[in-house]
Amino acid sequence: MSALFLPVHGGPDAAGVPLFDFSTNANACGPCPHALAAVQGADARHYPDPAYTQLRAALAAWHGVDAARFVFAASASEFIVRFSAWVAQQGGRHVWLPAHGYGDYARAATAWQLQTTAEPAQASLAWLCEPASPLGQAEATARNVVATATHTVLDRAYEPLRLSGRCSLDAAALDRVWQLWTPNKALGLTGVRGSYAIAPLGQAAVVHDLEQLAPSWPLGAHAVAMLQAWVSADSQAWVRHSLPTLTSWTQDLRALLLELGWTVAPSDAPYLCAAPPHAFDAAALRAAGIKLRDASSFGLPGQWRLRAMPPEALAALRAAWLAQTTPTERVA
Repeated sequence: MSALFLPVHGGPDAAGVPLFDFSTNANACGPCPHALAAVQGADARHYPDPAYTQLRAALAAWHGVDAARFVFAASASEFIVRFSAWVAQQGGRHVWLPAHGYGDYARAATAWQLQTTAEPAQASLAWLCEPASPLGQAEATARNVVATATHTVLDRAYEPLRLSGRCSLDAAALDRVWQLWTPNKALGLTGVRGSYAIAPLGQAAVVHDLEQLAPSWPLGAHAVAMLQAWVSADSQAWVRHSLPTLTSWTQDLRALLLELGWTVAPSDAPYLCAAPPHAFDAAALRAAGIKLRDASSFGLPGQWRLRAMPPEALAALRAAWLAQTTPTERVA
C-alpha cells in the first residue's frame, strides 16, 4: 500500500498536542470562553437547519450585507477546493497564487488542473490573504490582482487578529472579491471546523453553483454554534481585549529571537517568520514539548514561523534553545 500523503500543517502531530505549540496561528489567549461554552452546549442530537436561517441572519446583520451573499463551508480548506473546482468547471485554466501562502491554494489548483501564472490578468482565479500566512504582512499586489483577475478570493482568517496596518482593499474593492472568513483561529478553537464566504455583489448565480457543489449540511451543530457565537458581543469583546496581550507577547517573542541571534521579519499579526543563526535539532525541541513551524512548505526554506505565546512558553523555548547551542554559537 502506498504511503499516506498528508499536507504540512502546524499543531498536534503523532506525538500528540505540544506542551508549547508555536506552530499554529491560533489565538494563544484562547479559547474564547463564550464561544467554547456555545460549542459545548451545541445540540448534537439533531441535524442543523439545512438553510442555516438564523446563522445567515446573524452574520448578515454583523457584516452589514445581504443574507443571500453567504456561502457556508466545512472549513476554509473545503471552500478552497470547492471554489477551485467551480472555476475549473467554468473552463478556467490559470490561477494566481501568493509567493508565500497557504499550501491548500496550490494543492486545490493541482487537483483541478489549474496552471499557475505570474500574471493576474491571465488568472481565472486569484488567492489573496491579509494579514498573510506565514509572513503576517500585506500583499503588495493586492489592488492589481483584484483589478485584473477574473475571480479573486481574499482569505481573511487573520484579519480579526491584526495588530497593526490595515487591509489593502477599500470597501469598493472588497465588494468585488470573495471574502473568506474562518473565525476558529481568532477564537482559539481550531479543532472546530467551519467557515463562510461573502460573495461579491452581483454573484447570485455563482452562489447558487457553489451551493450545488456543497455536501448536505457542510456545517455541523458545533460549527453553527461557533459561528453564531463569533458574532456575539461577548466574543467580539473578548477578541478585541486579547489584542493588547497578543501585541505584548509578539514583542516579547521578537525580542527573544533577536537575543538568540535569529533574523526576524516584520509582521502585522501575532505570528512571524524568522531565520535561526545556525541549523538546529527541531526534533529535540519537539521532544522537549516545543513545536515550531518549518516555513519551507511556504517557499521560505531556512525560516520558521512562530506565533506569540505566553511568558512561560518563551522561557521554555529559550531554555531548550540554549540547551542545544554551544557557547561558541551563542557568542557568534
